[in-house]
Amino acid sequence: MNIVSLLDQIKKHPDYSKAGMILCHNGVVRATSREGEAVTGLSLTVDHQRLAQILEQQRATPGIVEILVHIEEKKYLAVGDDVMFLVVAGDIRETVIKTLTDTLNQIKSEVTKKTQIFAE
Repeated sequence: MNIVSLLDQIKKHPDYSKAGMILCHNGVVRATSREGEAVTGLSLTVDHQRLAQILEQQRATPGIVEILVHIEEKKYLAVGDDVMFLVVAGDIRETVIKTLTDTLNQIKSEVTKKTQIFAE
């Protein structure tokens, strides 16, 4: 899966003509933790049921055409690997930016659990 595939799906949505903006997020594995420790990779698990609930709720936002997400649920993702793609299409900038931000924050806090693998 990649951003282009998700964009192509969005553009095939029956309400795509109502979209004035598509905003994309591409989360990647970085080489350091937030605290600055060296990281070699991470593992990730996903609560798929909670993800579906969040997407249903956010898709109901007035002005939102579609929200698509792909999360790499693997035992090991290396530095530089794609972790998550999130694509939001909607009518106006303010709606799309807020919805992407809200959806991303909910996914990060309620859906994904990551374990960083630290360099020795």
